[in-house]
Amino acid sequence: MKLHELRAAEGSTSKPKRKGRGTGSGNGKDAGRGMNGQNSRSGGGTRLGFEGGQMPLYRRIPKRGFTNIFKKEWTIFNVDDFNAFENGAVVTPELLAEKGMAKQVKDGIKVLGEGKLEKSVTIKAHKFSKTAIEKIESAGGKAEVI
Repeated sequence: MKLHELRAAEGSTSKPKRKGRGTGSGNGKDAGRGMNGQNSRSGGGTRLGFEGGQMPLYRRIPKRGFTNIFKKEWTIFNVDDFNAFENGAVVTPELLAEKGMAKQVKDGIKVLGEGKLEKSVTIKAHKFSKTAIEKIESAGGKAEVI
């Protein structure tokens, strides 16, 4: 079978209704839009969220706070996540992405001190917590800030 031989399954597709093509078609004259009114006219209808002149929901609900556009979003790892690597390994953000551990590194990687590290590895990250540095160095590894 080749691409040009592909066909849709029998009965899975139907031709579109041709509206406004004469009264004999069963969908002529008003083309299924009814007789008069806003929605029968071209360009008719209301915008999204319009509630007939009533104050729309998105304007009735109180707004609070703000979004800080300068906020950094860290990809967080705990110390016990690095037990997946062998002794003496140099763990970089690229290696974490390659292994599928960091699916998306936004503004950088931060290592926290949750868990226990049994391997001596060199970890290169953007930020470390104090407990993470202590646990990495007590296991015989190194914590390097990128």
